Amino acid sequence: MTANAAARCCLPSRAAACGVPRKPVLDAPRARRHTTSPLSGGSPLATATHPAMLKFLKKILGRDEKFYELLEASATQAHTSAVLLLQLHGNLANPAVVSTRLKELTQSRRSSKRIGGEITEALCKTFVTPFEREDIEALENALYKIPKISEKIGERISVVPLRVSADLVGKQLEMLLSTTEIVIKMVTMLRKVSQVEMIQDEYELLQNIEGEADKFMLGELRKLYSGDADAKETLILADIYGHLERSIDLCRDAGKVVFQVALKYA
Repeated sequence: MTANAAARCCLPSRAAACGVPRKPVLDAPRARRHTTSPLSGGSPLATATHPAMLKFLKKILGRDEKFYELLEASATQAHTSAVLLLQLHGNLANPAVVSTRLKELTQSRRSSKRIGGEITEALCKTFVTPFEREDIEALENALYKIPKISEKIGERISVVPLRVSADLVGKQLEMLLSTTEIVIKMVTMLRKVSQVEMIQDEYELLQNIEGEADKFMLGELRKLYSGDADAKETLILADIYGHLERSIDLCRDAGKVVFQVALKYA
């Protein structure tokens, strides 16, 4: 430093010489960090409890109720198709009622298919599911096929001669209705899979009905093949019996999936 520079440092400033107090230099204000969401109103706790955030967290963590609602809706369509099938069978002498029930069976099958599409979409968009994806898909697949096969049964019953189908499939239709009622109960119990014993009781009841249905249909087929029915009637009834047996087996399959889920997550 030169002598002149040192002298200037020692001299008072012009403002001090005039008696004007020198203003202190203040630090520039620091930028505040925004740690809260605009939706929260300024509170981090409000951010975590905001309805939109809670909905998002439930969705990605598998706590969303949507899967339960869709599976229950699919089980309801399976039961509805069994009810419509029984009503169709009871009104075979009334063509207008038969036509209406066939349309309603078609609508039930379409509704079940739409629900299946929504479940598939939800599986693609959800990171964590309430239970394993394979179980959800297996349950939905079994539930969807019940209205689908019920529609085929209704179509066949509606076109065969009245004397062939009036009295020979009523028992099986009642068994199908009973199994769909049990399936609805079991699917509803998925919300509380800890109730393993109750789910097991319903599953055992479902198996018993399925076993009785198999024995009954075997007896009917034995009568059919060894009786005096002509070839046409034999083919018609054997086809209807096969579809009825398949529908009841699908109810058993759906119940089995529910029981397995209960065992896994109890």
